[in-house]
Amino acid sequence: MDGIQRLPLAGKCSILARAPPFHTPVSITRCQYKPIEKPALLPPKSAIKVHFITKHKDRNLTSARAGWFLGLGEKKNVTNLQEIVQAGDPVLHVPAREVRPEEIGSDRIQKIIADMVKVMRGAPGVGLAAPQIGIPLKIIVLEDTEEYIGYAPKEDIKAQDRRPFDLLVIINPNLQKKGNKSALFFEGCLSVDGYRAMVERFLGVEVTGLDRYGQPIKVSASGWQARILQHECDHLAGTLYVDKMIKRTFRTVENLQLPLANGCPKIGVR
Repeated sequence: MDGIQRLPLAGKCSILARAPPFHTPVSITRCQYKPIEKPALLPPKSAIKVHFITKHKDRNLTSARAGWFLGLGEKKNVTNLQEIVQAGDPVLHVPAREVRPEEIGSDRIQKIIADMVKVMRGAPGVGLAAPQIGIPLKIIVLEDTEEYIGYAPKEDIKAQDRRPFDLLVIINPNLQKKGNKSALFFEGCLSVDGYRAMVERFLGVEVTGLDRYGQPIKVSASGWQARILQHECDHLAGTLYVDKMIKRTFRTVENLQLPLANGCPKIGVR
């Protein structure tokens, strides 16, 4: 799939505008804002390239959980993590507010981002939006790893066009579809723990916004990564996947492998 593009800055960093988803460096234009010191994070291995522009449980259950957000099927032993807000909490059902450019370099926003990454990886999951830890701000984080993907059946990985990609932090994301093709696959959510349902999503999207350092970026995604981006951007609008699901496909994780009810659409690309 297309990679990530970091866009050139104009003036004072003006704002532009959670699979399977899915190039030559040039000079970087400096921003008038003072660069933000990058916090230390463990860089995951990835198959995605970044472009700079002008500037043992039952295997069926494990596989089911690996299919969406609960990467390894078991919560990692990580302490001092913030709780993931569950469906019904008002913060998940109202639109989040944009982060002002001058806020991005603050200790508060940088800590929120660091906490989100820790919570996502600790769940473990492949995406998280700030409202899911009780903070109504337009920030999302996402990544998918070879380890997580390895728990899913090979036929699912191929059908979903799922590929690993590095950690992405997007502030004030603006999502646009690319083309009209869509697909139906099961989704889950760390805020609707233990359940899955089929949701129709576009196969390709483009997301613009700011990275964790306040630099404009553009992400072109397809397949599972595009699905994660759509899911996470929905959170920022106060929308959960259950608001868009095919109702008769809603089920527990344990029943994910059972046949679909009569009248349900077929899973896969439409």
